[in-house]
Amino acid sequence: MADPEPLQPAELTDPGGQSARFLTVMTAIDSERKAERLARGAIEGRLAACAQIGAPVTSVYRWENAVETGQEWQVLFKTAATRYEALEAYLLDAHDYETPEIIATPITRGGAGYLAWVAKETK
Repeated sequence: MADPEPLQPAELTDPGGQSARFLTVMTAIDSERKAERLARGAIEGRLAACAQIGAPVTSVYRWENAVETGQEWQVLFKTAATRYEALEAYLLDAHDYETPEIIATPITRGGAGYLAWVAKETK
């Protein structure tokens, strides 16, 4: 099997200051159906290689001067750092929250085969 093509380094850096080639990106939304729609759209657009939808969580937050509580479904995307801007733009457009949670975390280590698959699926 041939080695995967090297990726372009991204602007994002990990806690050690190294450029991050892969990210997990998290968002949350108020229904399982909407979470699946966000996940499918990102995968179909090759913005992420994988998206995992977590069971409902209870979120407590302040919004417009009131403390709110609600159920949300978390979606965790695995992607190449070079695809982050496109994934963020997609989530901002497709999400129905006024200010959606979009948090990217660098992957500092991972299985070579898995990360090669992420690279392939996000090209």
